[in-house]
Amino acid sequence: MALFLSTTINKVDRKGRVSVPAAFRAVLSGQAFHGIVAFPSFKHSAVQCGGMDWMEKLGAGVDAFDMFSDEHDTLTAALFANAQQLAFDGEGRILLPESLIAHANLSNQAAFVGRGPLFEVWNPATFEAYQADAVRQAAEQGLTLRPGTPPGGERGQP
Repeated sequence: MALFLSTTINKVDRKGRVSVPAAFRAVLSGQAFHGIVAFPSFKHSAVQCGGMDWMEKLGAGVDAFDMFSDEHDTLTAALFANAQQLAFDGEGRILLPESLIAHANLSNQAAFVGRGPLFEVWNPATFEAYQADAVRQAAEQGLTLRPGTPPGGERGQP
């Protein structure tokens, strides 16, 4: 599975159009929908994004809950009702809806932040502060990973 890596800052024009980094578009190539799926982050002033395959995996996760349970209702309302399909134009740009621009407090620049299977769009200054704090916390807590080992799980097979 291809992953979204690194951070790129791109200009947002007055109409809300912004170019998705070429490396991110390459990860998304070959999918049925030529664009991204985006929704407001639950935790941060950021927009969470990925391809339709990523959204389908989220849907499979929601299916683990009983169809009419409170958890299922809450997650489907929070995820799918807020998700927007944003098609690429001929130049690899998307048009960010005003609701997502407001949620991420974007103005004339957007930071595209690789987060492995997904990416996020942040206000660059907000992400810079968040990232500095995350690096500090990781160092203070001595966080490490063993390749192939999920947190609290058995080591995976190579």
